[in-house]
Amino acid sequence: MNPLTSPLLTDLYQLTMLHAYHVQKMEDTAVFELFVRRLPPHRNFMMAAGLQQALDFLEDMRFGADELAWVGECGLFPRGFAHYLADLRYTGDVDAMPEGTIFFPDEPILRVAAPLPQAQLVESRLLNLINFESMVATKAARSVLAAPGKQLVEFGLRRAHGAEAAMLAARASRIAGFAGTSNVLAAPCYGIPVFGTMAHSFIEAHDDEMAAFEHFAGAYPRGTVLLIDTYDTESAARRLAAQGAEWQRRGLRFGGVRLDSGDLGALSTSVRRILDDGGLRHVIIFASGNLDEYRIAALLGAGAPIDGFGIGTSLVASSDAPSLDAVYKLQEYAGKPRRKRSVGKATWPGRKQVLRHYDAQGRFHHDDIAVEGEPAAGEPLLAPVMRGGKRIAAQETLEAMCSRAARQLGLLPERLKSLEPAGDPYPVAISPGLRALAAAVDEAGR
Repeated sequence: MNPLTSPLLTDLYQLTMLHAYHVQKMEDTAVFELFVRRLPPHRNFMMAAGLQQALDFLEDMRFGADELAWVGECGLFPRGFAHYLADLRYTGDVDAMPEGTIFFPDEPILRVAAPLPQAQLVESRLLNLINFESMVATKAARSVLAAPGKQLVEFGLRRAHGAEAAMLAARASRIAGFAGTSNVLAAPCYGIPVFGTMAHSFIEAHDDEMAAFEHFAGAYPRGTVLLIDTYDTESAARRLAAQGAEWQRRGLRFGGVRLDSGDLGALSTSVRRILDDGGLRHVIIFASGNLDEYRIAALLGAGAPIDGFGIGTSLVASSDAPSLDAVYKLQEYAGKPRRKRSVGKATWPGRKQVLRHYDAQGRFHHDDIAVEGEPAAGEPLLAPVMRGGKRIAAQETLEAMCSRAARQLGLLPERLKSLEPAGDPYPVAISPGLRALAAAVDEAGR
């Protein structure tokens, strides 16, 4: 069994419900919507990501021989249930926000319409994928907003919570606007540019720091980035500045230096001065080391001459807001709108559309959540992406998603670009038609 693609990568209650639906022959079309109930702390918006992985899962979903053998032998279900699962495929529809789209609480990010057993079974994996990538994309977008024009690289592989998380974090951060990742596998898998410098161990393995620099530059004569904080950062910068002209005559070049420790603000200022005085104005300064959007904003706000940042742990774990209140709820079954009314967890019934409105300057003004098909103005954000279990268009390129995300961030009102909670949250209105539908469902249920 492949743990990343197996339909058994789900919660047990999905299978127990699927079996009960099968026994009762409840196989009419069910409509589920995936949305976030509320924003995490210090978030003013969210960015959608993970749709391609969700569609891959739905298109390829099937129970293989090993999964069927386990279901038949686990003792939790009648043996005949495995025969039913052998033919199970996803045959439904999906409408979703394109990746890189900004969204807000209660707005459906993705809608599934499929026979009830199918729509129920896929809940856990869809939440798992959309939740994680959207969380990381949003965290990455905050760094993009905090460091406009700077090169940002995802450095989180070694601190990610497993291999899949490392891969998806590289992808999600690229969508949000990062230049690339240190994760090599992300290049052949997703086409993401990869970046890397050198480790302190390379310096320590040499008897002399300058010899280490020279050997590394010789291995990459077209230019590289040298790590200069293993011993004394300013001393290393001075020695490089003194050797710069001679190295150029010998065909050795380096395009940047990396700072990974210490007072990055003070060190970047002194290193910049040393490099400039040595005629190395073209050499960039790249910083890393337990960075997040808050530290980056503080450094740049204080005037630190840093050209790029490597961001790892805080990004891949979204350390200040490591989870989303994402849910997947039944909104319609057998043609009838459905509505959960639990205190604090009530839902709006029926199939819905999100409609975005813009102000005179072209920036986001407010969103409406309306019943699908309800006469209403605004730009619809949910688009058809799958019909009858098959994609209706070729996979969108990652670069197209990056471009969309950049446009979306540019259209955010200034107050929502802040790293702190906006005093005036973005308005999301419930349409009159949706309120009327909810009232009718409540009345019918009394």
